[in-house]
Amino acid sequence: MKNVGMKPDTLRSATAGAKFYAPAHCLARIAARDTEKGDPQASARIAGILAAKRTDELLPLCHPLPIHAAEVRFTIHDDHVAIAADVHTIGPTGVEMEALTAASMAALTLYDMLKPYAEPDELAIGDTHLIDKTGGKSDHVRKLDAPIKAAVFVVSNPVVDGNKPDTAGQQVKADLEAAGFTPIDYQLSAEAPEQLQAAIDHALATDCGLIVTVGGTGIGPNDKVVETVEPLLTTPMPGLMETARAFGQRRSPQAVMSRGVAGFIGNTLALTFPGSRGGAEETMTALLPSLVHILKIQARFASGQ
Repeated sequence: MKNVGMKPDTLRSATAGAKFYAPAHCLARIAARDTEKGDPQASARIAGILAAKRTDELLPLCHPLPIHAAEVRFTIHDDHVAIAADVHTIGPTGVEMEALTAASMAALTLYDMLKPYAEPDELAIGDTHLIDKTGGKSDHVRKLDAPIKAAVFVVSNPVVDGNKPDTAGQQVKADLEAAGFTPIDYQLSAEAPEQLQAAIDHALATDCGLIVTVGGTGIGPNDKVVETVEPLLTTPMPGLMETARAFGQRRSPQAVMSRGVAGFIGNTLALTFPGSRGGAEETMTALLPSLVHILKIQARFASGQ
């Protein structure tokens, strides 16, 4: 079973279809909602909705998801009933299988209720397929359309002194490279505000589009990154780090300790990530789609569009 614990919850939906083929007199009964077992459309609708809600019990590798809405619709044609099932959730993975299961179960219910009125070779189920889906990677892009210069400044005395490997900063750098940021100015900085300030000044002077500091956002006596960066922000964006902390706290209670801030310094977006690899990875996972979107908008503003 795939681990989706590091995927952010997003609004997701899916629509799936299926067809129930039957002779004309059976289709007439479906239209009239008249069989010896009751209303076939009502029964098939409820069966489809229930199937969507219990898909994880039927398909062994599907994750249980909160189903916020589900609906099954029927359109009667000359030789078949077209079934469409809509499913919605807010979760870390999509509801394609829930929609497909709902459409399939609705078709099976129609088959069960109409089989007394037809020969076996007159009834069939087919063309079960995904019609549409929204949410997830398709709607929340995690890669730039065009390269943007970035800087990653790792603020840590143990790393600078060679007493600790820099896993967090390297992870951030790799994630930014995968998202299309290039070139990336990667530097190690001692826990000294003047050294970080000089690095930031240099990045701003070289038209860097994104600055990410890693480390120095905690409550230790040398954690002065926030005090260095926050006064520089011309357009604070508190929602970014609020989102990162909320994402992290669902995975580790210690995430609440990060005092990270974010916002624009002129035309450069600056973010302050925690210094642990786990914290930095969680922050990047939570924010990367937003960073790509924000910087695309910023690029349009800069070009006068």
